[in-house]
Amino acid sequence: MTLFQRSTRQLRITTAGQRYADTVRKMFQDLTTCEDELKHLNNSPCGTLKINSAVCYGHIYLRPLLKAFCEQYPDIKLELDINDFHVDIIENEIDIALRTGYVKDSRLVARCLSPMDFLICASPDYLKTHGTPNCPEDFHQHRWIGFRIKETQQLQPIFLPDETGEYMPYELERSHITDDGEAMAYMCADGLGFAQLPHFLARKGLERGELVSLYPYFRPPQPDSGVFAIYPKREYLPVKVRVFVDFLTRSLADMGEGSTYTCAENWKPMIDFGE
Repeated sequence: MTLFQRSTRQLRITTAGQRYADTVRKMFQDLTTCEDELKHLNNSPCGTLKINSAVCYGHIYLRPLLKAFCEQYPDIKLELDINDFHVDIIENEIDIALRTGYVKDSRLVARCLSPMDFLICASPDYLKTHGTPNCPEDFHQHRWIGFRIKETQQLQPIFLPDETGEYMPYELERSHITDDGEAMAYMCADGLGFAQLPHFLARKGLERGELVSLYPYFRPPQPDSGVFAIYPKREYLPVKVRVFVDFLTRSLADMGEGSTYTCAENWKPMIDFGE
């Protein structure tokens, strides 16, 4: 059986070689999981937990929870990889990834932590100076802060409600553009224009009164729109991964987040179509 094809310039793995490597990797993962399970019978969960997280979600939700998790599970060593690129979880041997949205992959399990709700926000000072739009067409006269998706370099579409409250995509000129979600939230709070913010970015500003939500939140209907915990599909989930997912789920519930709801439901908008 040929596992590699060698030439004077390169060494390339064959299909059989790739299948062999995948099988050995799975065997090694299963062995590691078995060892963790045995250790857990008499001791607390242990080992290195490699976590990959989207930047904004990692900064806002994950980082404040790390101390409490480590105090509860002192034998688990954390290795954090914070970036906005969809890395190959299997290839990079990542135990769990926290991502906004997910790519369908039969090798992975995607567990929804919460939907991702969007809000049209502005600062009170901006609305006082420039006025409040009465309909989507009025937004053409206002400043917008746009978000550029790093992987595709495309601008994120802006959705606004029509007179019935149904959200539709609108083409609007962006006065400012950033590829950093936290920067967009700060720019909005500083009065540089309107911004379409996911609930976890709008949360702090709304709670502090630095932002105002103009309309009820918008929840994209696509099933892959949300915040997900993604991990390799295995017959036995490693104890260190299981306790982390359980801890994260409980912590999010304490903050008003769950698989079918977010804190956006608690904020009263300036314009409510249901009234």
